[in-house]
Amino acid sequence: MLAITVCISIFHLLVLSGMVPYDIVWGGRLKNETQMYRFEIVSLSINLLLLAVTLIKAGYLKSRISRRIINSFLWIFAVLFTLNTLGNLMSANIFETIIFTPLTLLSALCCARMVMEKPDRP
Repeated sequence: MLAITVCISIFHLLVLSGMVPYDIVWGGRLKNETQMYRFEIVSLSINLLLLAVTLIKAGYLKSRISRRIINSFLWIFAVLFTLNTLGNLMSANIFETIIFTPLTLLSALCCARMVMEKPDRP
């Protein structure tokens, strides 16, 4: 999950920088750069939150946040990735459908799996 989240965050940075065209994200429905910046900043923020939650769950980042709250966040991410998988299936962009549908499905499964992991790393 860490590798996926880091790679997706880098991808969103590439979209924000203009190195990747924004018409291949968000179902190909973004109309202008202003929309792209808003949506991509939200995406990047969510991915950075997921990265922090994953690092806490794995024991790489110390936090006083309870295991129950971390697991709740992971369930929320599992649901979001499941919904995103469905959205990717309906994307107007074939690249998004082919590449990101399996990636978001894998992310949903990884988040659910992390919740089921009982022992956190010491």
